[in-house]
Amino acid sequence: MDGSPSAPAGVSGPGRIAGPEEGISAQELALAARNHGLPLEALRYDVTPPGLHYVLVHYDIPATDPDGWRLTVGGRVLRPLALDLDALRARPSVTRRVTLECAGNGRARLTPRPVSQPWLVEAVGTAEWTGVPLAALLAEAGTAEDAVEAVFTGADHGVERGVEQDYRRSLPLPVAADPARDVLVAYAMNGAPLPPQHGSPLRLVVPGWYGMAHVKWLRDITVTATPYTGFQQSVAYRIRTAAEGDDPGEPVTLIAPRALMIPPGFPDFMSRARVVRPGVVPLAGRAWSGHGAVTRVEIGVTDVTGVTDVTDVTDANGGDGGDGREGDGGGDDGGTVWADAVLDRDPAHPWAWSSWRATWTATPGHHRLTARATDAEGHVQPLAAPWNRGGFANNLVQRVDVFCAPEAPEAPEAPGAREAPAS
Repeated sequence: MDGSPSAPAGVSGPGRIAGPEEGISAQELALAARNHGLPLEALRYDVTPPGLHYVLVHYDIPATDPDGWRLTVGGRVLRPLALDLDALRARPSVTRRVTLECAGNGRARLTPRPVSQPWLVEAVGTAEWTGVPLAALLAEAGTAEDAVEAVFTGADHGVERGVEQDYRRSLPLPVAADPARDVLVAYAMNGAPLPPQHGSPLRLVVPGWYGMAHVKWLRDITVTATPYTGFQQSVAYRIRTAAEGDDPGEPVTLIAPRALMIPPGFPDFMSRARVVRPGVVPLAGRAWSGHGAVTRVEIGVTDVTGVTDVTDVTDANGGDGGDGREGDGGGDDGGTVWADAVLDRDPAHPWAWSSWRATWTATPGHHRLTARATDAEGHVQPLAAPWNRGGFANNLVQRVDVFCAPEAPEAPEAPGAREAPAS
């Protein structure tokens, strides 16, 4: 179902932008409690454990029975298919390591803020997905000459902006049917059956595309002779740069480049501000892009008071800090000194994030560290947020505030450590 507005009045309102003084609402907090992001310290893992991988569920996690599950492949095909899990597992399978990122990652950092799931930068994860190549299933079914898209329907059902619907998205047939794109109908994550929140028993995995394309709880694939125009395709996931109006916008598709840093040192509980000690501090993180391989990661250091020590960043090989170029403007990075990190790319996993590493010589005071990625097509993370009405694809650079304390405090004395006075 993906029909006309049918929700009772007051149940599902239109999308909107938060007011100038409006804080995060109770509804947004409820979304944030249902969904969760990757703790940034978990960037240390090449493959994200399922419980730490980001989760976004549009409606409810549906009750699914793997034993009775069927995937149908129909529409503009020559040989319709109806496959249970045993039939899918009997077909040749592949495993691909793929980084997934929510299209709304970074939404809560926009001003004005689109009211929705309030992601900061943590809506990402990398897993090893096992399943049947979608291209093989479509070849088996045989697509008609007039076929242009494949539409994917999940079992999750709900109401969004007044439209009652199953979650449904499409892919152009040249993407869906191309073996080189590695699109999967997946039934396993990190070597185990899919967890409920990650789409058990079947989901779509579309390497390089934002998470809205990776339809979970997949139950039907319909090949069509016309482009799909349902809600999630033509209304929800569009880049509209005007706050109001009927601009159809551009579709959200490939993941924009992003680098994230494992926060150094240790955190303050409430603010998550980082604390380090003077001296050499190792920095590390991950970077990825759906447009191509990440070819460069830069680390910027800014003294928060506006005084920058141009020698306080060195690359992991002990270099002189790179080319020393300053920030590009448009953000708050005036006086930032940039240096190249060492990028470790694994050609065996072209759809997964790459690791990077660097060092920073910390001196007492407040500092801001910035991570910025560039991909093979020349896309560079911006220093100012690219605003749009839905809050999509905001790949603004990550900035990490760090306080370098002059010396370590004395450890508190353990209870009972003093000897009792002699009697």
